[in-house]
Amino acid sequence: MSDFKVGFSAVNVTPPMNIGIGGYYVPRFAKGVLDELDVRALALSLNGNVIFLISVPVCGVDRGLVLEYGRLIEKATGVPKENVFVSATHTHTGGLLVKTDMFKADEKLIEEYSAIVKERITEGAVEAFKDLKPAKMGYAVGKAPDRIAYIRRYKMKDGSTMTCPPINDPNIDYPIGELDQRINVVRFDREGAESVVLVNYGLHADTVNGEMLSGDWPAWMYKTIENALDGTKSIFFNGAEGDVGSTNVHPTKSDMNDTEISFDNEMKSPGMSRFVGRAVAGTVLQVFDKVNYEDVDNVKILRKMIYAPANCPEPEDMPTAHKYKELHDEGRDDLIPYTAMELTTVVAEALRMCRMEFGPKEFALELVAVQIGPVVLLGIPGEPFTDIGMGIKETSGWGMIMPCSLANGDEGYFPVKSAYDEGGYEARTSPYKAGVAELIVKEGKDILDSLKKA
Repeated sequence: MSDFKVGFSAVNVTPPMNIGIGGYYVPRFAKGVLDELDVRALALSLNGNVIFLISVPVCGVDRGLVLEYGRLIEKATGVPKENVFVSATHTHTGGLLVKTDMFKADEKLIEEYSAIVKERITEGAVEAFKDLKPAKMGYAVGKAPDRIAYIRRYKMKDGSTMTCPPINDPNIDYPIGELDQRINVVRFDREGAESVVLVNYGLHADTVNGEMLSGDWPAWMYKTIENALDGTKSIFFNGAEGDVGSTNVHPTKSDMNDTEISFDNEMKSPGMSRFVGRAVAGTVLQVFDKVNYEDVDNVKILRKMIYAPANCPEPEDMPTAHKYKELHDEGRDDLIPYTAMELTTVVAEALRMCRMEFGPKEFALELVAVQIGPVVLLGIPGEPFTDIGMGIKETSGWGMIMPCSLANGDEGYFPVKSAYDEGGYEARTSPYKAGVAELIVKEGKDILDSLKKA
């Protein structure tokens, strides 16, 4: 009989008022709370080997912090730091954990909040460890409903490429890419304790906007699942969401119910967050009772470092980059001759160029694979395009493969090779040269094959 056990915890990490809110290149500071933010943790154990899966409600978690979390959790539980997997939900209405070059924010407040989160994550891991109960696991793949996710990069009729073009812009031609509408659902039924549902789906958690703190649509998903299923908790790991948003650029009248168009041409509001979260939860509820139960005969984690060439700027680009950075730092974006998402793109591109004016030549990226019997998570330390997730899912020999974005680091966008010629926000701001997506797919499939053979 399997010795498989699962523990769960949810620990509040709602930020203080006035803290900087991550996600945009415009200053935002917390003015209130739409919903509480929780760090959620799973402890997985088999024959004494324990792995932690931790989901943090922030836009991204710096790799240095991830390493600190691992060291603290090892000290508190005895579980090796190498067995700690941390991923950000990518909410764009959570507090900053580190200083950002996006805008100026109170650094002391950020440091204080980061220290609190560090403490709470450790507490959450300890609670999940103490909560370990004998469990069985089932899994299923559901299909997301229409109207919640869209490829957000578009080929325009004038031949250009644009991320998040204006709603109903007559210059829009077609989206560039293919959606992956599979929602991965893993169910853990525990003896004498609450069941836990793990959900994995690739979609930006950027549907709220404004300066009210929120876990975005994953928070509504949690609430809906847990209200519908007595004795059930939930945890979320975002999928390959780099080029996927929730805005329909040709909306019907009903698409605009309880939502509005934000400064960056997207459909955002608390109502939009509720809609998306409930819709994803609906898919989870559809497959919850029909999961495929299988024995968990392995719980393992495998890490692999890969190296991606850096997208360093050309010397002739630097005068404009420095000019735009200076204007942005001074709060004078109105003097930069762009608006909406085009403004965000040139500002982000300028900041990337200034950061990388003198190198480095390459970046080290860590891929982390976690096996739970026939199910595997592959952590990618940034924002992969949906094609990356679909490519990795083609690896044979697994019952379910879950690509997880912003896992164990927040290292920027990973666009597909063609996007660098096409343009758009993601490719122009990525710190990597073309080919990084294809490298991640190749190395990701290799690590999954290695884990299967280990």
